[in-house]
Amino acid sequence: MSTFDSPAFRRFVETFADRLHERRDELTQLDSAIGDADHGINMDRGFSAVRGKLDELAAADLGGFSKGVGMTLISTVGGASGPLYGTFFLRLATSFGDRASATPDELGEALRAGLDGVRQRGKAELDDKTMVDAMSPGVDAYEAASADGMGAALAAAATAAAAGRDRITPLVARKGRASYLGERAANHQDPGATSTTILFESLRDAVAES
Repeated sequence: MSTFDSPAFRRFVETFADRLHERRDELTQLDSAIGDADHGINMDRGFSAVRGKLDELAAADLGGFSKGVGMTLISTVGGASGPLYGTFFLRLATSFGDRASATPDELGEALRAGLDGVRQRGKAELDDKTMVDAMSPGVDAYEAASADGMGAALAAAATAAAAGRDRITPLVARKGRASYLGERAANHQDPGATSTTILFESLRDAVAES
């Protein structure tokens, strides 16, 4: 696929929502060890709400679609997840603007903008043991492979996000509720990095279906 359009965006959101629902208990269990035990529940609720608006949102350009997703998440998802994932999609919206479709480079620019928004909103950097540790290598890998086409770039991004998720599991968290646990947070998989990996895998698979 050489462009990313609203039908592809819809497949991505539907796939992500389905997988969050399927793995809701897993994500919540991960969060129970080092957080508020609600990450899976919150993410499932937010993307279930997004699914309910897809017919309306999918008629918009990429920017309008992204903005609708972001605003829905902010209004329906509790905890830190709503503002962070909401910001990610709102930054995608700003980057996409009124485009009907995006080239591989334009999708990369949007993902970079989303990452920057998450970093700014959460004030998190690499090795803080957050979703940034999966998202940052994912975006870096996408950009590095974008010359090989969107499919290859998204495959590289998903692999890198998973590696980032696994890399930080032994670390002590420096941000969020997990940081209060000190050494007890070590060797626990981060739920935010896990859901971010699911995001990249869903985007890869949605584009591959076209």
